[in-house]
Amino acid sequence: MAQTIKTGTILIKDGTFLPDALELESEPCATGWRLVQNLDGYGLGRKIHEAGWTFFYLADEMKATILGFDGQKAVRRAVKRILANLKPEKFNSLEISQTVSKHFLGVPYTRVYAHPRHVQKSMVLFSDVVAQPSGQREISSGVNPSMGRAKGLILPLEEVIRQPDVATILNL
Repeated sequence: MAQTIKTGTILIKDGTFLPDALELESEPCATGWRLVQNLDGYGLGRKIHEAGWTFFYLADEMKATILGFDGQKAVRRAVKRILANLKPEKFNSLEISQTVSKHFLGVPYTRVYAHPRHVQKSMVLFSDVVAQPSGQREISSGVNPSMGRAKGLILPLEEVIRQPDVATILNL
């Protein structure tokens, strides 16, 4: 992790599928994760949107606190701790939302806040899609893990209307 981790830094999981038109510079950060260079969350979100994909921002804030004297080293350790607690089966990226370095009773500590993010082609979060439809490529160093199918968490409107209680309410 040669680049400085600061507010707005984005990390993307190895094996994440991205649009073909999106060219990202990245470097290894932690085991299985890459740090996006030269783009913050807003800039990457715009590029993904221009390619016709969606970059979800999830409200679940994560944080880690590390004791230590070296600010950037402590930030990296905190990021690794957050990544260890992240549920990677659901989210494929992470945005650092804030880093705070302070002292308490003379002991320095660093706290890092982050939000899970998710890149996908569909506008419906975790919709049933095949792992790699056309027009996307994988971000990694040549590794192509089999992702299978994701289970949909949101029903299409047609499925909801077919439910007996909803059909009765809507007088269908």
